[in-house]
Amino acid sequence: SNGWHCTHMFYRLNRSHWSQRTPAQRSLGGEQLARILDPTSPDAPTRMQSFIVSGHKADFGMILLDPDPLKIDRVHQRLLQSELGPALEPTYSFVSLTEISEYVPSPEQYAARLKAGGEDPGSPALAAKVAAYEKRLPMMNTQRLTPELPNWPAMCFYPMNKSRVVGANWFTTPFSRRNAMMAEHAQSGMAFAGRATQVITVAVGMDDWEWGVTLWARCPDYLKDIVYKMRFDEASAKYAEFGPFYVGYVSSAEQIAEHCGI
Repeated sequence: SNGWHCTHMFYRLNRSHWSQRTPAQRSLGGEQLARILDPTSPDAPTRMQSFIVSGHKADFGMILLDPDPLKIDRVHQRLLQSELGPALEPTYSFVSLTEISEYVPSPEQYAARLKAGGEDPGSPALAAKVAAYEKRLPMMNTQRLTPELPNWPAMCFYPMNKSRVVGANWFTTPFSRRNAMMAEHAQSGMAFAGRATQVITVAVGMDDWEWGVTLWARCPDYLKDIVYKMRFDEASAKYAEFGPFYVGYVSSAEQIAEHCGI
């Protein structure tokens, strides 16, 4: 199945420019922002979530997903064409696609992994685990391709590559070895179920980095904890290269306007 197009957009408000607008223009700009970022609007992409960004890299951002990449881009164009547009400075974007990773095991591969970990090949316990995995795999793959975006308050985004340096070239490492490392990486992430969740998108051939990682958590501490924990996995410690981190808080357009003084 084909994944959705995904774009992350980040903006900074030019307050010097915005302060020169009339009260009527400022009011209209706020109203237009609310309409454009309304995820229930008929013009909205299938998934759209906005957030306030901490720090100086941006004031607010959004993640947008849809089968149509131009429907996603129209949100950006409508913002630039709005009364607020001349005062908005796009600071970063990331264009990617959702996917089912080649490292997601089939039920047969999952069973082999359990046996390699010491499970009795003929035990009812192993059979039950494999049956449970086979039952939830379609749901997990649906979430990978057409993800629901959680309404958890804290979130962050960062792009990443896999290393190509001598002695740590991911793309010349045998698949079986890469698969084992990604299994370890996935196991680390599972320990945070109910506290943090993620959407991984692929940008190979589409942007400057190869993958994008979007994390949501019930509190900012969990973002720190999951990233720190997973840094020790070999797939990350030896083979990962990270871009800039954007940390924020899921917010409505009205909350963004109030926070940023729009």
